[in-house]
Amino acid sequence: MITEIGIVAGEIWHFLDQHGEASLSALLEGIDKPRDDVLMSVGWLAREGHVIVLQDKGEYSITLRK
Repeated sequence: MITEIGIVAGEIWHFLDQHGEASLSALLEGIDKPRDDVLMSVGWLAREGHVIVLQDKGEYSITLRK
């Protein structure tokens, strides 16, 4: 499972690098992986300091930390 989370984290990083800031819904649509895997991978990237996750009115936005 940890390998899959790492692979999805890489896909998320590349998606954000190409598209800039994205809502969680846009990220889930853009990354063709199970929702739980995407959420775990976003958490991993956030914990490692690679992304910034913000919440506004119930929607999350994710962006790469520059």
